[in-house]
Amino acid sequence: MKLLRIGPAGREKPAALVGDDEVVDVSDIVTDFDDSFFGSGGLARIAPIVAERARTGERIPLAGRRIGAPIARPHQIICVGLNYSDHAKETGQAVPTEPILFTKSPNTLVGPNDDVRIPRGSTKPDWEVELGIVIGARTSYLDSVEQARDHIAGWVLVNDVSERAFQMERGGQWLKGKSAETFNPAGPWLVTPDEVADVTDLGMWLDVNGERRQTGSTATMIFDPFVIVHYISQFMVLEPGDLINTGTPPGVGMGFVPPVWLREGDTIELGIDGLGAQRQTVIGPR
Repeated sequence: MKLLRIGPAGREKPAALVGDDEVVDVSDIVTDFDDSFFGSGGLARIAPIVAERARTGERIPLAGRRIGAPIARPHQIICVGLNYSDHAKETGQAVPTEPILFTKSPNTLVGPNDDVRIPRGSTKPDWEVELGIVIGARTSYLDSVEQARDHIAGWVLVNDVSERAFQMERGGQWLKGKSAETFNPAGPWLVTPDEVADVTDLGMWLDVNGERRQTGSTATMIFDPFVIVHYISQFMVLEPGDLINTGTPPGVGMGFVPPVWLREGDTIELGIDGLGAQRQTVIGPR
């Protein structure tokens, strides 16, 4: 399934994609794609209903409708830094021996085509196409990497927008460079694992103003999604609906010589094979 939320910000309704450009409304059977939905086995319950409505129900054209983030605000967003071998090389940093973890404020989450706002005082705003993991069950102290598969609800495309001066030059606290409003566009949909043959071999790309900046593949991940979920579970409890951003391939702005930073008026477009595409316009501070 491909699950999404459509409607004005703060009033999105849960739906499921049918074909390429139509949806079926499921708001009469599920309040939202949130912790209670994922934690109560909602994916398994909703699957046959979505299949039946795809055959016989009213289909709604997606064109012209706002798409929100495919999950309601999670309890937490956990991020993995320097998780692509080719990205670590472009930054001049050593390949990590364990996943580098940091958090991102959950209220950064916005829809895939919503504006990205540069924060006040920003001088080095940057982009990062990433694979996101949505947690499907309460997860703690997993016994094996293989067990992590049963705790994943699905995959989602994310743009882990960053402010490098805040991240690197203000005490080295990455949270500050990652948590400005609008800094986590997600979607357009959550794709359940059964629809992705091999999540460790997905092409990724990102353009700024029509110029290709990032081209990569999840194949160059240092720690794959299942290793990541198992690893994080040894240090904290992951709740249903939580989001994990798993790192980015090379081509981020700070990797260019000289660096290239986002500016007001820029357009960012990005995608991952099988997970859809996003498009954001960069706007100035409030």
